[in-house]
Amino acid sequence: MVKISKEAALAYHENGRPGKIEVKPTKAYRTQTDLSLAYSPGVAYPCLEIQQNPDDAYKYTAKGNLVAVISNGTAVLGLGDIGAMSGKPVMEGKGLLFKIYGGIDVFDIEVAEKDPEKFCEAVEKIAPTFGGINLEDIKAPECFYIEERLKRTLNIPVMHDDQHGTAIISAAGLKNALEVNGKNIKEVKIVVNGAGAAAISCTKLYMALGAKKENIVMLDSKGVITSDLPNLTEQKKFFATDRRDIHTLEEAVKDADVFVGLSKGNVLTQDMVRSMAKDPIVFALANPVPEISYEDAMASRPDVLMSTGRSDYPNQINNVIGFPYIFRGALDVHATAINEEMKMAAVHAIADLAKQPVPDVVNDVYHVNNLTFGPSYFIPKPVDPRLITEVSAAVAKAAMESGVARREITDWAAYKNQLRQLLGQETKLTQKLYDTARNHPQRVVFAEAIHPTMLKAAVQAKAEGICEPVLLGNDETIEKLAKQLDLSIEGIEIVNLRHPREQERREHYARLLTEKRQRDGYTVQEANDKMFERNYFGMMMVETGDADAFITGLYTKYSNTIKVAKEIIGVRPEYKYFGTMHIINSAKKGTIFLADTLINQNPNTEELVDLARLSATAVRFFNEKPNIAMISHSNFGSDTSDGSKKVRNAVAILQEENPDLAVEGEMQIGFALDKELRDEQYPFNRLKGHDANTLIFPNLTSARSSYKMLQLLDADVEIIGPIQMGLNKPIHFTDFGSSVRDIVNITAVAVIDAYVEKIKNRVNGNR
Repeated sequence: MVKISKEAALAYHENGRPGKIEVKPTKAYRTQTDLSLAYSPGVAYPCLEIQQNPDDAYKYTAKGNLVAVISNGTAVLGLGDIGAMSGKPVMEGKGLLFKIYGGIDVFDIEVAEKDPEKFCEAVEKIAPTFGGINLEDIKAPECFYIEERLKRTLNIPVMHDDQHGTAIISAAGLKNALEVNGKNIKEVKIVVNGAGAAAISCTKLYMALGAKKENIVMLDSKGVITSDLPNLTEQKKFFATDRRDIHTLEEAVKDADVFVGLSKGNVLTQDMVRSMAKDPIVFALANPVPEISYEDAMASRPDVLMSTGRSDYPNQINNVIGFPYIFRGALDVHATAINEEMKMAAVHAIADLAKQPVPDVVNDVYHVNNLTFGPSYFIPKPVDPRLITEVSAAVAKAAMESGVARREITDWAAYKNQLRQLLGQETKLTQKLYDTARNHPQRVVFAEAIHPTMLKAAVQAKAEGICEPVLLGNDETIEKLAKQLDLSIEGIEIVNLRHPREQERREHYARLLTEKRQRDGYTVQEANDKMFERNYFGMMMVETGDADAFITGLYTKYSNTIKVAKEIIGVRPEYKYFGTMHIINSAKKGTIFLADTLINQNPNTEELVDLARLSATAVRFFNEKPNIAMISHSNFGSDTSDGSKKVRNAVAILQEENPDLAVEGEMQIGFALDKELRDEQYPFNRLKGHDANTLIFPNLTSARSSYKMLQLLDADVEIIGPIQMGLNKPIHFTDFGSSVRDIVNITAVAVIDAYVEKIKNRVNGNR
C-alpha cells in the first residue's frame, strides 16, 4: 500500500479549497429571469405544489438525490470517541465516495450530542431535507437504538453503514467463498471475533443466508460470549453460546469452517488457522492491520480462502462496494426505508457479479488481470463499473417488490443506461486507470527526469503504485533537483546514459539499431552517437525489454521524437502511420475520444483512414464501441474544397473497406455532437440514432484547439492524453504544458498498454 504521511494528508485536505466537497448550482442563474425563477417570485409555485403533495419535493427539489451523512463522532474509524467536529473530515470523505461512485449529493452533519434520545430528535427535525440518512461512526450499543428508532419514525431510508455495509459485502463474500469450497452455509461452524455493531449485523445477515445460530460462536474483548456471563447487552445475549468447553479464541477456532474478524490486528495465529477444518475461510477484516496477515494465513496452509479489508490483497471487503449503490437504488424509487429485502438483494447482486465473466483484458482496460471466479476472486473489485447498475437495480427492484417504493421503474434497461451516464461513463476514468495499473505495475522510463514536472510525476506514479519508474539523466543533477523539490527518490532507479558504466549497454543498443536500420544508411559510429540522446537510449530500453514503457516529450520537439520512434520502435505492420488521442470525460456528454492531437499536422486521405482505424482500436481498448464522426468545416459534400474532399474520400474508403465500422462524415462538429440535429437534417447518415463518441479532425490545429478550449472553459471536464496509437511498443508522449497529474495519467495508460502487449505476446508465443 502507498504510505500516507501526516504532511501529505494535511496538505491534501487544506490546499486549494479546504475540505473535499462543495455545493454547485444545477440550474441557470446568469440572468435576472433565471434568478426570479430560482428564488422570488418563481420559487413560490413549487412551494405550493409541495404543500399540496409532499412527495412533489422529489420532483421540484434535490431531496431525491440528497443523503445526510450524520455522526456524533463517538466511534470514528479506529480513533474512538474524538467528538463530532473532529470526525468531520471522515464524513466529508464519505460524501466524496457517495458522489464519485453513486452520483449522490451529500450534506455531512456533525451532531454534538451523545444522548441517543436527543440525537434522534435532532435527526428527526432535519430529516425532511433529505432523501436518505447514512448514520456513521456512532458507537455501540447506542447505534442499535438510534438506527431502530429512526427507521421507525422516518419515512426515508436510514442505514448505519458501519453495521450493514460491512455485513452486506462480507455476506456476499461468504456466500461465494462457501461456494468455491463446496460447503453448505447451513452446516458450517462460524467464529466471529468481535461483538460491535459490524459484527452483530454481519452475523445476523449470515443467519438470514442460512447459517445456524447453534453453529456460531462470537467473542468480544474478554473471550467467548457465553450465556452465563452477567451484564450482557441484548445484542450479545442473542449470540451467547451455551457451550462451556470454549473460552478463548484458540479454543473457539478449532475445527471451525469460517473465521470472521471484526476486532483488532494480529490476534489470529498460524497455529489457530492450522487447527481449523478442511478448506477454512478466513475473513480478517480489522483495518489497517488484519487479525492475521494475508501472507501468514496463506503460509499456514494451502487450502485457506482469505479475505481482508485491505486493497492490496485479493478479495477486499470494502463498504464502498455497497453503500453508494444501495442508496442509489433506494433514492431512485423514492423508498421509505432500506429493509431486509433490499439488503439481501444487494448481497445476491454483489455475489452474482463476481461470477460473471470479467471483461477481456484487451477490451476492458479496467480489468487487466483476467480475473475468474475462484479462491483469488470471489468478491467484485471496488472499482468495478458494473456495481452501480447491478446493485442499484437489484435494490430498487427489491424496494418495489417489498412495498417501500413510492415510484416505479418500468424500463430497467433504460434505468441502467441512466446510471452509467450519471457518473460520466462509469465513474471517474482516471480512477479506473490507476486501479488497473496498480494490479500490474511495469518498468516505465521517464526521459526527462531533470525536468521538475517529469521528476514529480515519476515520484507520484511510484507513490500511486502504478509503475516502477526509471529516471533517465545525470544522477547528481536529479538528486540535487529532488532535494530542492523535497522529493524522496529512494528506491527509484536512475540511469545516467552518459556515464562510463553504461558504455557497454550503449554499444549493445547501437549494434542492434545498426542491424535494424543498416539499409537506411546507419553506421555503428552514428548509432553509438545516437545512444547519448535520451529518446534513442530510452526507446532502445523498451525495444530490448530492459523496460516496459517510455514517457517523453516535455523538452523534445515532436518532429524529432516522432522520427526516433519510427526508427527504433516502428509502426505496427497493419498501419502506415501512427497518431495520438485525447480522452474528454464530461458529465454532460460522457466520454469522447479526439484524434489526432499531437503527431500529424495536416493528414491526407490515407493518413485520415489510418487515424480512424487506430482510433477505433483505441476506443475498443477502453471498452467502448466506436461511433466515428469525421470532422470538417462542411457537411456531407456541401463544400468541394480540398480540405473537405480529403475527409470525404477517407469516409468513402472506410465505409467500403470496413463496413462494420460506424463511421460518417464529413460533418461539422455541431452536427457530430448533436444527434437530433444531425438525424433531422441528414437522416441518411450511418450514425443515425447514435451519439458520436470518436471525433477525427482534419488537422492538428483544429484537434488541439478543441480539447484545449474545453480544458480551459470547464474545470469539471476530465482530459487524458495524448495517448499514443499505432507504434509497436508503449512509447507515450507528453505535451509541453502537461501537468504532473497529466503525466501520471499518461503513465497509467502506458502501464496498461505494456501489460496488454505482454499478454498478447504470451498468447502469440512471442517473448
